[in-house]
Amino acid sequence: MQHSVQLHRIFQAPLSRVYRAFVDPHALVKWMAPHGFIVQIEQFEPVVNGQYKIAFCNLSTGKCHGFHGQYLEVIPEQRLRYQDEFDSPDLPGLIQVTIEFKAVSVGTEVWIQQDNLPDAIPVDGCYLGWQECLDLLSLLVTPDIPDE
Repeated sequence: MQHSVQLHRIFQAPLSRVYRAFVDPHALVKWMAPHGFIVQIEQFEPVVNGQYKIAFCNLSTGKCHGFHGQYLEVIPEQRLRYQDEFDSPDLPGLIQVTIEFKAVSVGTEVWIQQDNLPDAIPVDGCYLGWQECLDLLSLLVTPDIPDE
């Protein structure tokens, strides 16, 4: 059985800043991994057919869980669609991810749909990880720091 996760979040930040946090590798390392993990980015090309290779590494043990994929759709400040594949044979299959962005009166609305999660990944753990990441994302994009 394959599983799906759907998330919705409103950020009190401009659309351009929220979107940039998804396509700038320097921003990704600030928010993309759940608590206790760090992000290592080996390759990152957020364009149609662009490839990426990323790992989440446990800060305590140093063990890393790598994944890679390809961007299928990139519509700036509107939609990202890509597929993930874990490096581990214990986590088979292609995970489909769609992220939609929309400017709203108080900032930016983000919808995330993650489909085809392997059975070995508990859905509740996936939700928890995403929620931790989105909290970190909020801390990154919410401050309005003026240029000096």
